[in-house]
Amino acid sequence: MQQSRPEDKSPNEINHVETRGDDVIQGKEAVADAASKGQALTGYETLTGKETAMKFKWCTFFAFLAAFAAGADGYQIGLNAGILANPGFVAQFATKTTAKGKPALDSNIIAAWGTILPVGQIIAQLFLPFIAAPYGRKVSFYICWLILTASIVGESFARRWEHWLVAKMLAGMGLGCLQVTLPAYISEISPNRIRGSVLMTYNMWWTIGTFFAYLAMEVLSKKDKNDWLTPVYTQWGHIGLMGIIFLVLPESPAWAVTRGKLDTAKKALTRLYKNVEDFNIDQQVEVLVLLTEHEAEVAKIQKREKWYAIFRGTDRLRTICALWTITSQQFTGLVLFSTFGAYFFQQAGVGDPFQIKVIVLGIKLVAAVFVVYYADTVGRRWISCGGTTSMWAASLIVGILCVVPRTKAVNYITILFAVIWNIGLTMTGATGWGFIGEVSSQRLRPYTSGAAGAVNGIVNVVMNQLVPHMVNANEWNWGLKAGFFYAGIGLPFAIGCWFIVPETAQRSAAELDELFERKIAPRRFGKTETATQRAVAANNMTN
Repeated sequence: MQQSRPEDKSPNEINHVETRGDDVIQGKEAVADAASKGQALTGYETLTGKETAMKFKWCTFFAFLAAFAAGADGYQIGLNAGILANPGFVAQFATKTTAKGKPALDSNIIAAWGTILPVGQIIAQLFLPFIAAPYGRKVSFYICWLILTASIVGESFARRWEHWLVAKMLAGMGLGCLQVTLPAYISEISPNRIRGSVLMTYNMWWTIGTFFAYLAMEVLSKKDKNDWLTPVYTQWGHIGLMGIIFLVLPESPAWAVTRGKLDTAKKALTRLYKNVEDFNIDQQVEVLVLLTEHEAEVAKIQKREKWYAIFRGTDRLRTICALWTITSQQFTGLVLFSTFGAYFFQQAGVGDPFQIKVIVLGIKLVAAVFVVYYADTVGRRWISCGGTTSMWAASLIVGILCVVPRTKAVNYITILFAVIWNIGLTMTGATGWGFIGEVSSQRLRPYTSGAAGAVNGIVNVVMNQLVPHMVNANEWNWGLKAGFFYAGIGLPFAIGCWFIVPETAQRSAAELDELFERKIAPRRFGKTETATQRAVAANNMTN
């Protein structure tokens, strides 16, 4: 008997099954029902996270290797942020002099450098999906690498502030490319049981890369505090490592099947699942084909086959879910706390910039490891919502503390909430880019990722224009009272995350399709049984 599909029913006719006792379909009927929703059993659904990692060693290795590439990018971004304090760099690019006759960087030029980077991100996030979709993830990686290499070339030969501006534009484009490509790629090749942990290492390695950038500058400054070119040149080692990683990584089998390249998919799967006993490559290809055909059929019925379906119906909701966490950072104080991050610690007598960076990055690294460990057990939803809420609360309390008399106790409380904010930032940064990679449908993943990243970049540009006016003593003069501003505009995002952010832990792409197609509320994803779960349960009962 032919099974009905969710897209053939009206929303009111779709059963929201949330307990295994409600109409459990047994045996072959359960498998057939799952197939009608684009889902098929692989035989590995009941493995634990540890068992999955041990059984699929090569697949796990390639997924972690892809995430490791983010470390090279974090190094570049960290170095370019910290180099502004280098006296030699200031002397090279100065266009003004201080009252004492020393060279100084024009604040407008610094603002231009800061703004052009997210602009570059937006440009890349808008154009790259139209290359990634037809030509593959490997081609996208090579484009990322070429742009980042060009940015390092620009920095190495820059001798005027305009040259550095172009290099920053290229660096932003390279970063934007990686942000929409790496999480999506990791999501596509990672086994479901450990996908969250691997995705979260993207943020962890980025943080580690940033730390080593500051460490390198500190060590090199001891030899010659005016040497700014050597730190720039150290990036060649990292970009070389990134290039090797991109050459080694196999193509995404999911993308290959989507484009009808079954031989390419089999070749990639052979590398990913090398030496896995009794692993059936043809069966795995059939699983991917089933998902691809189901998504194409649903899109045809709904007349949403073009890329701009990401702005319509269920796919629009998926786009909102994908961007919500990462964009909420912008509305809960990202630019303010980034600008004044050192201030909180200076109030406690920790005035050395390097010490401050070590403290902040150390906190972020510990939080990042925590997120990696619990991503597939606690789940991404709780980590994301908890992080967003803590960032909002920290912004509010910092604003309040800045209108009470300044005492040592108040300073320490302010530092405490600055630390809490940074922990929240790590939680939302890790899960946010993870959602961008896994919430979208397989068919529209590059476009959803690009749109989500671009929205985040646009809000970042706006905030970078507003915050300098807020904190400038000669203009609005809000100072850290700007925390009230973020508490106000961030409240809808802090509340909204509890309703909009879905739980994706241990769900396959096909299962996420089903949950969205059935119009299950995102907050109930973790409690809702899917066709795959019913099929697994039925198989367990018959065995």
